[in-house]
Amino acid sequence: MQSFIFDAHLDLSMNALEWNRDLTRPLQAIRDREKGLTDKPDRGRGTVCLPEMRKGRVGICVATQIARYVGPGNPLPGWHSQEQAWAQTQGQLAWYQAMEERGEMKQITNAAELTAHLQLWENAADTSSLPIGFILSLEGADSFFELACVEKAYAAGLRAVGPAHYGPGVYAYGTDSSGGLGTKGRALLKEMERLGIILDATHLCDESFFEAMDHFSGPVWASHHNSRKLVPHNRQFSDEQFSMLIARGAVIGTAFDAWMLTPGWQRGVSQPKEMDVSLEKVADQIDHICQLAGNSRHAAIGSDLDGAFGTEQSPYDLESIAGLQKIPGILRGRGYKEEDIDNITHKNWVRFLLEAWK
Repeated sequence: MQSFIFDAHLDLSMNALEWNRDLTRPLQAIRDREKGLTDKPDRGRGTVCLPEMRKGRVGICVATQIARYVGPGNPLPGWHSQEQAWAQTQGQLAWYQAMEERGEMKQITNAAELTAHLQLWENAADTSSLPIGFILSLEGADSFFELACVEKAYAAGLRAVGPAHYGPGVYAYGTDSSGGLGTKGRALLKEMERLGIILDATHLCDESFFEAMDHFSGPVWASHHNSRKLVPHNRQFSDEQFSMLIARGAVIGTAFDAWMLTPGWQRGVSQPKEMDVSLEKVADQIDHICQLAGNSRHAAIGSDLDGAFGTEQSPYDLESIAGLQKIPGILRGRGYKEEDIDNITHKNWVRFLLEAWK
């Protein structure tokens, strides 16, 4: 078993509040309680909970807050005002704080806390009751109803922000939309840079991505992003975009959502086994980044395994997040050395954060 895994994108609070999942419970108990429910496509098929993370030695994650603002005519689900979206993210923050008070999780906001948490996990003979470390990230910045919200969020531990999610956002354009940052987006980046907040390039459309690269000189990563060359879609990045990120010292986490791993996936119709979506497809994405970079220092895991899908849209040989432990063996089979595997499973994220938090 790999000693330690760092997953750079989990929507834990969304699952806890909007899916109403008690993530402190065993995975089967969560699935059993959802039998008969049809309001979400992944009911009874979830893959993530805190006990399962411990089982897989996923000791640190980047954990999100997420709440989209949708203006009149926007067909996407979301909140009808930015203030409502802000309130939703504060409820999500309260859940993380409750988990920390219970000893289930531990918020990490600086290099000293990161180092201490790593030592806790590395020195423990039994990790089954250790807290899961989390770095707080915001997926889509719509909930900042005024720029002063950024500093308030930073004071509460927010350390990474993705300006956009799906569709047009207040500060940037995201997946399946097109447009640049504009005045508000550039002001957001300036405030993030002042505070030392990491820019998550994930979900930025091409125009917003290139503009962000021009206007932001702070640390940047792509927490859960796959290759457009392997699976053509605007949600993915081109080799040109990945090369720009690599040149900036970014780390890129591979996402495990089946439609991002194989061309031709039809949501609600395609099945992982029939489409041959296995963890080998994940390794293909990881390997693509390593080949572009010429080394293993920029590829990592950003599974998004609880991102509104379950086993119905995950690699067929992964039953839960504990299955991340299969990745090292697959990479070994492709000739990856142990040093490279350590980089991919956790060291790249750790190195990036220690550098960003100097």
